[in-house]
Amino acid sequence: MQPRDQLTAKEIHVATLVWEGLTNREIAKIIGTTEQVVKNYLRTAFDKLGVWSRLELALYVANHGGANWATPSAVAPERSAQSANDMREIAYAQH
Repeated sequence: MQPRDQLTAKEIHVATLVWEGLTNREIAKIIGTTEQVVKNYLRTAFDKLGVWSRLELALYVANHGGANWATPSAVAPERSAQSANDMREIAYAQH
């Protein structure tokens, strides 16, 4: 079992958004929760993956497939990049 398999869907989503460079505030707006809940997701993801920081988490995601990390075989890289851009646009539009 891969360490990623221990994460919940929300933890995977948050980790992927961290890899994409979003802040906790932006992530909270995208997933419809508070920054504190995002921090809680990050803390549990850190523990499960054995990392200590957002940077280490982002590097872990990058080293394990990047855009395809969340859904290893389901999404083409071009589509993942477009989805990431769409999420950023939504986050910025809500400011």
